[in-house]
Amino acid sequence: MRTLLLGLALLLALPTWAAAETDRPNFLVILCDDLGYGDLACYGNPTIKTPNLDALAKQGMRLTACYASAPVCSSSRAGLMTGRTPSRVGVYDWIPADNVMHLRQSETTVASLLQDAGYDTCHVGKWHLNGKFNSDEQPQPGDQGFAHWFSTQNNAAPTHANPTNFVRNGEPVGKQDGYACQVVADEAIRWLKSGRDDEKPFFAFVCFHEPHEPIASPDELVAHYGDAKKKGEALYYANVENMDSAVGRLMSAIDQLKLADNTLVYFTSDNGPETLNRYRSAWRSHGSPGPLRGMKLHIYEGGIRVPGILRFPGRIQPGGESDEPICGLDILPTLCELAGVAAPTDQTLDGASFAKSLQGEKVDRPALLFWHYYNAIGPAKVAIRDGDWKLVAHVALGEKKFGGNFRPEMSQAIKQAKLSTLELYNLADDLAETNDLAAEKPEVVARLAKQLQAKYDAVLAEAPDWEMAQK
Repeated sequence: MRTLLLGLALLLALPTWAAAETDRPNFLVILCDDLGYGDLACYGNPTIKTPNLDALAKQGMRLTACYASAPVCSSSRAGLMTGRTPSRVGVYDWIPADNVMHLRQSETTVASLLQDAGYDTCHVGKWHLNGKFNSDEQPQPGDQGFAHWFSTQNNAAPTHANPTNFVRNGEPVGKQDGYACQVVADEAIRWLKSGRDDEKPFFAFVCFHEPHEPIASPDELVAHYGDAKKKGEALYYANVENMDSAVGRLMSAIDQLKLADNTLVYFTSDNGPETLNRYRSAWRSHGSPGPLRGMKLHIYEGGIRVPGILRFPGRIQPGGESDEPICGLDILPTLCELAGVAAPTDQTLDGASFAKSLQGEKVDRPALLFWHYYNAIGPAKVAIRDGDWKLVAHVALGEKKFGGNFRPEMSQAIKQAKLSTLELYNLADDLAETNDLAAEKPEVVARLAKQLQAKYDAVLAEAPDWEMAQK
């Protein structure tokens, strides 16, 4: 944290950012799919080659307490886009094709706020914020603030190799040659070079499908991992390396266009890693949560703590590291502050701007970090973090069983489920969450439980009942 405080004091020192149109920063947010906390070399992976992301971390700052908004993809993306806890906006789980769940038009997104303020905007890659993709029955990326979009509903299909399901601005484009991450990088680079309005600042949201199943990787990269012992390991490692290569190409384009000095780059993942522990047939899923407990779909750290790298040349000290907790929910208020754009006041925001921390101050977080995932693996479904303390709550479902994908009739059951058993962890001393201190620290439990219950109640009181909800 000390490195952060000393090295980033210049960031936001110029109040003219909000006043001068030409000085407003550009934003490039890069989101991976199921990339684990332990999947990058700069986060301790001893095998996977990630030279471009390692370089990005050296050029900028590595976040060691970076969180996703949720331990599952659609929910996490909804939180990032709105700054609101995903259950509050009704994206309770991942969204299957044709599902009723979607990010409603009534929600204000970071893209729409920046677009209204004069930014050119682009979404490339995985969307996963509606079930009825490329249909007028639900909002599409273009309805949520993106002037240009080249997207898929969920995964690249049929695999990462030569995907066939991309849509550009409402028009299906057919088979694309190459691997999904490179296809996505190609489109983003084309837009940066010739598709955007270069008289405007830009917000580009680049969402890789990697390393989510169904995984496919170039043979020449698979060959880098000839010592891999388990079936699918080399394929997975090569998949992450291929994504790293795509990031390198994006950074090179930013540098070649001389945009680096005024572009904040934020790289992260939507949730923790998929592993062989969940799908017997997922022989390619060899993601690592590093030292963390759990994985994707867990409310423990392995499900929600993810890699996070920030780069802003000249304004972030190269090689910095921060243990300040930062969450996907914070993206909307942070980018708004950096751009001089007023955050919405007609909707409750659960995230907080971390811009002040880049001036050497702590994040001014009015509400504690909070996660809820009704369908989490294991009984722990809700968590709250206060400093080093993390309180985890089980949920008593009674006779209700939630198996399978979200269905509209589940809305009321989700909202009526009650908190039960509490677990308490000190993350500074016990990052792996192995020592439950609830019995030893009843006063801490009591204080945090009160805040957890209040937040849980408020979030679910606002959450839509999809059985009754309107578009």
